[in-house]
Amino acid sequence: MQLYNTLTRSKETFTPQKEGQVSMYVCGITAYDYSHIGHARSAVVFDVLARYLRSKGLTVRFARNFTDVDDKIIKRANEEHSTSDAVAQKYMEAFHEDMDLLNVLRPDLEPRATHYIDNMIRLAARLVEQGHAYATPSGDVYFKVRSFAPYGKLSGRNLEELQAGARVAPGEEKQDPLDFALWKAAKPNEPTWPSPWGPGRPGWHLECSAMSEDLLGVPIDIHGGGQDLVFPHHENEIAQTEGDSGKEFARYWVHNGFVRIDAEKMSKSLGNFVTIRDILRSNLPEVLRFFLLTAHYRSPLDYSRDALDEAEKAVRRIYRALAQMTDALTRTKWSATPAPADLTSELAQLEAGFDQAMEDDLNTAAALGHIFGMVRLAGRILEDKGLRQSLGAKEIFERILTDFARYSEILGLFAATPAAFLLKLKESRATRKGIDPANVERLLVKRQQARANKDFAESDRLRDELAALGVEVKDTPAGATWDVA
Repeated sequence: MQLYNTLTRSKETFTPQKEGQVSMYVCGITAYDYSHIGHARSAVVFDVLARYLRSKGLTVRFARNFTDVDDKIIKRANEEHSTSDAVAQKYMEAFHEDMDLLNVLRPDLEPRATHYIDNMIRLAARLVEQGHAYATPSGDVYFKVRSFAPYGKLSGRNLEELQAGARVAPGEEKQDPLDFALWKAAKPNEPTWPSPWGPGRPGWHLECSAMSEDLLGVPIDIHGGGQDLVFPHHENEIAQTEGDSGKEFARYWVHNGFVRIDAEKMSKSLGNFVTIRDILRSNLPEVLRFFLLTAHYRSPLDYSRDALDEAEKAVRRIYRALAQMTDALTRTKWSATPAPADLTSELAQLEAGFDQAMEDDLNTAAALGHIFGMVRLAGRILEDKGLRQSLGAKEIFERILTDFARYSEILGLFAATPAAFLLKLKESRATRKGIDPANVERLLVKRQQARANKDFAESDRLRDELAALGVEVKDTPAGATWDVA
């Protein structure tokens, strides 16, 4: 498998340091608010990476942390007249609820920063002892950036560029404006822990270095997170861990791209901040998960109502094909006609294409393209009256459904019962357009009664009433069905 390594700025063949075993650490949320679509993208990307590596027979030890002590958490706690612990707990639980809906599997390890304070203090003390850090008279501890010669190797920034924009704020006791905090001295109304430098709390960057080393050792195979973490967070993690251990921190650095809202970077200040919960109020979770996988993970992803609608149409098309194939397989009699060689060859190419796409830097967008190739292939067979009743069609349908079971495990998609999912999707679309599904069903029952009574004028009136609501009615041998126009 090829993975793009941010450190080398190139795709590399992924080879775990221990045969058959992968260690992966991904930076999680700072728990002070409901998670947004950017958090969802990162979580889904690394969930798929872990799933795919496991599908290859590898044992993956996956850790994703919670930052549960931070300036933003303290600010929210003060605003809500609460405590940092209570705020963090609330939003960690909310994150789990959101991730469960999105079918993101729980990592093997979910460390909380506040459970590793002693590890962080020991790491900071070692860095002071080695000359990579220093304590100030007020009790802050800073990392000496210039003491770590490779600083900037991940982000590609050099010290001169960084120096140009760096300043020491009034009251800070930094020796150099580039230095960053490992430990922050206690301030009023903040959680604190005892340390050799006095009461205080850890700096953000220190957390992941201490937790990943304790849980996964050094080096780890994969360190991941959003593109926004490359600098300064991951750059500082490297400086801390490698400055302390003298060893490579992570062998592959993997970063997912930004989510943009209507082609603009998402930002609370711009008023285009979209939470996962905002989206799931009117959309099925699987539609959002599918949308997040429609672009290569390193590319920007543009979120809009239209883009989500297109994802919904695509998911509906796939589930309809799955439903049609499943229904076709309920036949008990099949003609002995084998599948044409060109169709079986096409299916084999699509199957190989899916795996090649995933092997090529986890290209889920291309992989989904091959899945749609299978949907189109199934559609051609279903439209051919002679072929769809043949043993050849049966074999192809069974093979595609078997493929989908595997793709479901890898992508976390398409696992629902098709009929049940399509019903939920229809109801979701109806609700979004202000249509009450229960009212539609009530009108359909009345229309069926009118048809049974041969009151066709009333039947037509009810059809028109449904059409005015934005509902299309289709009469079938099994009864009337409806959909959103």
